[in-house]
Amino acid sequence: MYILETERLLLREFVVDDAENHYLLNLDDEVIRYTGDVSFQSVPHARSFLEKYDHYEKYGFGRWAVITKRDQEFIGWCGLKYIPVKGEHDIGYRFFKKYWGKGYATESAKSCLDLGFSRFGLNKIVGRVMSANIPSVKVLEKIGLRFESDFDFDGQAGKLYSISKNT
Repeated sequence: MYILETERLLLREFVVDDAENHYLLNLDDEVIRYTGDVSFQSVPHARSFLEKYDHYEKYGFGRWAVITKRDQEFIGWCGLKYIPVKGEHDIGYRFFKKYWGKGYATESAKSCLDLGFSRFGLNKIVGRVMSANIPSVKVLEKIGLRFESDFDFDGQAGKLYSISKNT
């Protein structure tokens, strides 16, 4: 079952069978360079992460697998994440490098924002990005988030962006 459909993409919940794709996605140092994340140690480690991923049950939403309509290929993920310690809802995305620069992050993230406001009743969504990640800054700006403040992102300069429901 798909959560979202855009012009070129389908978004669905993660399934355990996505483990190899998650492992390979996080294996690329360039893909995770600005995320603060580390690579999965193995496909079974990625599988364990997916088995324990409980955001859909807890919050009704989460990060979603992004699939191309044309060839049904897993190209990355995009979605919302509730951060309880901050009381915030975050937009995030990650794609295999070969899909960078094709507008997939913008297309999927914009749809996720719209869904967050319309279906899940969120009032504000934030995006955190390392300042050096210029392409991701541009995506956040394209989808309507506005710069809010600078912050320390795992020892790196970071920027906090946000958008409110009635913006």
